[in-house]
Amino acid sequence: MNYKPDIKTLYVPEDNLILVVDDTTTNLEFVFEILTNVGFEVTTQNDGERALTQVQSRLPDLILLDVMMPGIDGFETCKRLKQNSATCDIPVIFMTANSDTDSKVKGRSIGAVDYITKPFHEEELLARIKTHLQLRNLTKTLEKRVAERTAALSRALKDLQESQLQLVQTEKMSALGQLVAGVAHEINNPVGFIYGNLGHASIYFKEMIKLIDLYQQHYPNPVPEIQEKIVAIDLKYVLSDLPNLISSMQDGVQRIRNISTSLRTFSRSDSDRKVYCNIHDGIDSTIMILKHRLKASQHRPEIQVIRDYDNLPELECFIGQLNQVFMNLLANAIDALEESNAGRTYTEIEANPNQLLIQTTLTEDQNHILIRIKDNGVGMSADVQQKIFDYLFTTKAVGQGTGLGLSIAYQIVVEKHGGTLEVNSALGQGSDFIIKLPI
Repeated sequence: MNYKPDIKTLYVPEDNLILVVDDTTTNLEFVFEILTNVGFEVTTQNDGERALTQVQSRLPDLILLDVMMPGIDGFETCKRLKQNSATCDIPVIFMTANSDTDSKVKGRSIGAVDYITKPFHEEELLARIKTHLQLRNLTKTLEKRVAERTAALSRALKDLQESQLQLVQTEKMSALGQLVAGVAHEINNPVGFIYGNLGHASIYFKEMIKLIDLYQQHYPNPVPEIQEKIVAIDLKYVLSDLPNLISSMQDGVQRIRNISTSLRTFSRSDSDRKVYCNIHDGIDSTIMILKHRLKASQHRPEIQVIRDYDNLPELECFIGQLNQVFMNLLANAIDALEESNAGRTYTEIEANPNQLLIQTTLTEDQNHILIRIKDNGVGMSADVQQKIFDYLFTTKAVGQGTGLGLSIAYQIVVEKHGGTLEVNSALGQGSDFIIKLPI
């Protein structure tokens, strides 16, 4: 056969390797010469077992496989290739002198892409190889494009979810900030008025008590009408209790002022730039807002809050957003503690009290702040821990949780502040959330 195809007209991708398997040496040499003449890289084997071993070291782009061979024949060799996930996509072309229909049907049924009948026609052999290599490369290109498109869609979906979280967070914090700031402002004005006047009232009452004492010294025997009034109002008790009453009122007003300050601290609006803040102020303001959930009730004693604060430098951060993280983590911890109380009596809870540990420390390299929020509640399984920060994932009943709180917290810590948010937990042993923020 003198026909030699022009290599320029033949589609020969770089590094295409063809494996030829035939037990006849003459056939191997003939096919080897044809393929190498047009630029293919060719390797040969004379039985199926050796061919199966060779493909493990380097995968060919196409296999020419003789049907009738000693040991395992071409059908069995092809079957094993198709059963292996690493070699199942390699196109296999059978070479055979037997052109009956049954053999062709059997070959195609086990995964062969084509049949070439011996004796070979050089032009036909090259044309079939060219066609199937083109199909294989088109398939690879298509798979690559599908993978790239899938990755792009996944990135787009993630970006969309993050944008949704950001919108939810921004709107939520904006609305909450306006509400809280408004309430704090409305409270602050009358409370400031009361607090300022209570000091004057205390002074006035003290002066009036002194005046009453002087009257009693100089006029120890008042007229009967005054004497009856003194007995009726229990003047001695009133005079002794009045300072305590004023002091109690001052304490109550001071507590309202503290709550108002905490509300204003918690609802601080973040600008487009980070500012230096005391992290402890944010944590304390969050605890103050949640104080009503920590108090004792008829079902359980007070939840114990243990603060273990290190001497930290001010942190450059979006403090309003970090306050939201603290709120989510602390509120979830209280939920976990409440859930752990199910089926336990007041006395049993008192013996093993609900506790919240809030610990802050500097890392050894002094480059990061660690904030640890740990509870001794119900804890969570390993499966839940893997999903806990996922978008819309929640373990709470319908209507009780949105699945956004921890997703938003994770985004704020990791993406907004370049930190990490991790959880360590076990069922029945509580949960330990650790925030790591760069200074």
